[in-house]
Amino acid sequence: MSLLERHDTGAVAHLHMNAPERLNALSDEMLAALQAQFDALAEDRNIRVVILSGAGKAFCAGHDLKQMTQGRQAEDGGQAYFKDLFDRCAKMMTTIRRLPQPVIARVHGIATAAGCQLVASCDLAVAAEGTRFGVNGVNIGLFCSTPMVALTRNIARKHAFEMLTTGQFIDATRARDIGLVNRVVASDALEDETQALADQIAAKLGAAVRIGKRAFYDQMEMTLDQAYAFTGDVMVENMLYRDTVEGISAFLEKRDPDWKQ
Repeated sequence: MSLLERHDTGAVAHLHMNAPERLNALSDEMLAALQAQFDALAEDRNIRVVILSGAGKAFCAGHDLKQMTQGRQAEDGGQAYFKDLFDRCAKMMTTIRRLPQPVIARVHGIATAAGCQLVASCDLAVAAEGTRFGVNGVNIGLFCSTPMVALTRNIARKHAFEMLTTGQFIDATRARDIGLVNRVVASDALEDETQALADQIAAKLGAAVRIGKRAFYDQMEMTLDQAYAFTGDVMVENMLYRDTVEGISAFLEKRDPDWKQ
């Protein structure tokens, strides 16, 4: 049994965290498996969308606290281990953002602490009714500082600060209302609805979505004038694609485009 399973349906890759007995915790092994798969997907031009899901009753319960406790037994009290752990986790989370393909989190059960960070790090998220989200480390004396980075780039600061300081869970509807997830669907429709969203995106010109995802995040870090100058250059680059020329021609001629990429 693989800790992280992958299967592809057409241009959609499915990554399925498969450690249900540990609530798909981000153990050292799970982080390594996710990093390896995302690195491979970055080079896979046959894949246009990635769906990330979890086995069992939870999407992801965050870091593996038992493993972290073992790391504390080092002579330095775990300082080197914890620094390495959070660096590896940050690398994996930022790899999702830099991946050419959009990544959709298919969320059920709970997504807590670094598990909530994982949802926030994905480009899109579809949640089952009844799913709960939390950055609840503060309840055990550990402020969710690294999950905060992704969370505050998804939702307004007062919502994020309340979640971080109270440790309270929010339900899927609240998560949608504040922008943490895109859609909330019935539990028995979660797989089909997520697949439908992935298929809709995968049907677009892959080269356009790749350049668009990169530009989407890059322009957010710029001033207004810088963003317009940058995205203008991106539009020029996109307009010169052979398949974009074909797409415009097909639209004007009322036919399906003959895309090559």
